[in-house]
Amino acid sequence: MPFRLVDRTKPLPWGGFFVAALSLAAALVVCALLLAWQGKPGLHGVWLLVDGGFLHGYALEDAVRKAIPIFLCSLGVALCFRMKLWNIGAEGQFALGAVGATAVALHGGHWPAWAVLPCMCLAGAAAGALWALGPALLKRWLGVNEIITTLMANYIGVLVLQYLVYGAWKDPVSYGFPMTELFSPAAQVGLLPGSRIHYGLLYCVAAGLGFWWWISRTRLGFELVACGENPRAARFAHMSYGMLICLAMGGCGALAGVAGFLEASASVHRLQPSIMVGYGFTAVVVAWLGRLRVPAIAAFSLLLAGFRVGVENLQIELQAPAAMAGVLEGTILMAVLSGQLLNHRRLVWASGKRTS
Repeated sequence: MPFRLVDRTKPLPWGGFFVAALSLAAALVVCALLLAWQGKPGLHGVWLLVDGGFLHGYALEDAVRKAIPIFLCSLGVALCFRMKLWNIGAEGQFALGAVGATAVALHGGHWPAWAVLPCMCLAGAAAGALWALGPALLKRWLGVNEIITTLMANYIGVLVLQYLVYGAWKDPVSYGFPMTELFSPAAQVGLLPGSRIHYGLLYCVAAGLGFWWWISRTRLGFELVACGENPRAARFAHMSYGMLICLAMGGCGALAGVAGFLEASASVHRLQPSIMVGYGFTAVVVAWLGRLRVPAIAAFSLLLAGFRVGVENLQIELQAPAAMAGVLEGTILMAVLSGQLLNHRRLVWASGKRTS
């Protein structure tokens, strides 16, 4: 190759925010070109994308609702990434969390809300954590690559969910549709007063503060980050590397499981396959875009959720094909990631001459 990437001594002086804004603008330009290539009005399509995702109260509420599961899953993934554990399994842990919460809702729906909702939350967190501990133990004892195991566990988790809603848990009066019966009112997470946003937003605030406090203010958090920076040195310092692997993976699974519980209980009020829309996979990208920091993860969660809402508006207004939504989302993600890459690295010719 005539050129290569080298690390900058320090990020670009105008800051990451400006680079991210430029990258986003470039992504929207590419989106307009793609829409024009499909025979749609490109600039009008981009306007529909932004207008439908961010510029109305109704759309913003929808964006916040979609951002809640993305944020929780991203926080868990960031916890593993802090330790250099490449957990790609938030999607499956999300599915198992929804399954665990639904099991409580179906068998304890007659309990009062103050009893059933905490039990559903704990069941969702426990199911997600246990699903994540499998790959953690395989890595700890057998040295199996966690990327492969967590990725494969995603598909198994989703199939478990589908098996239940197509079989044992299928509502007999659902006219053949794969879904459980509607949760009782006591098993449904309510809405914040005067809005369409559910109380899951408070779970996000608590999880974000807890993540920050645990990583920056506790010994275990320090050891987890230290193990990620230099596992060999951490072992020499008698840090329990194996225990921290299980802790990080279990914490990630628990957060994804809570996200699954909220999606089933607060958004859909039942378990059905349509809740699996790729939040767990998006979480991996959001964690990296946010550079594993809570405020940035929250901002990128809302940004990507808003674009998801905007793409739905685009499909309605312009009859854009469903596949276009994935293409647009991927373009936006690639542009922002490329911008962040060039913010911390620069291109040089193989001889060492700087090109950008």
